Amino acid sequence: MKSITINGSQRESVGKSSTKALRNAGKVPCVVYGGEKPVHFSADEISFSKLVYTPDAHTVIISLDGKEEINAIIQDIQFHPVSEKILHVDFFQLFENKEINMTIPVKFSGNAPGVRLEGGLLFKNKRKLYVKALPKNLPDFISVDISNLHLNDKITIQDLLNNDYVFVHPENMVVCQVKMSRASLSLTTAEEEGEEGEESVEGAEGDEGAEKSESKDTGDKPAESDNKEG
Repeated sequence: MKSITINGSQRESVGKSSTKALRNAGKVPCVVYGGEKPVHFSADEISFSKLVYTPDAHTVIISLDGKEEINAIIQDIQFHPVSEKILHVDFFQLFENKEINMTIPVKFSGNAPGVRLEGGLLFKNKRKLYVKALPKNLPDFISVDISNLHLNDKITIQDLLNNDYVFVHPENMVVCQVKMSRASLSLTTAEEEGEEGEESVEGAEGDEGAEKSESKDTGDKPAESDNKEG
């Protein structure tokens, strides 16, 4: 997985007044958890642009005053409710021999014949998946090939299993599927109902014609007399 370096300065004071001063100076107060003790530091807000405003997943190398580096991932971000400026970031420290849970984006590839040829729609049920792995095995993204999906086919977690990481989801969870669109389904239903209606009308007309024929035959046939002329 790709890493982004953030240059920060360790914080001596963590009170409200110092936090406010940092934000006024365009810096973001941060904390790294997961080690022996929390590490408090601050970094320029612009340093987080490539890390926060992207759909891609990254690990982070936190460089503290050019003396110490910490490998971590973002655990939580707080934004201002109005300005949407970053107020605070929590990180979780990574260790080479310790597995970590992380959300990974899903990337779909290929063209589904169920969409291209059979009038279906591709429903992307999951655009991100939660995985557990050692830091070195964390993928940049999870690739899902839809090239073999026909109408009513689906891809589940079971179809994506591998040896590098474990999904923190049930194996039968649907990631994507090709289904008939509502418009096509409504049109098909309407056509079927129309065909049934036409058959009913034709049947009724046939019955009515038969009744008229029987009535005509009865009326045209002369009645036989019981008295025969000798």
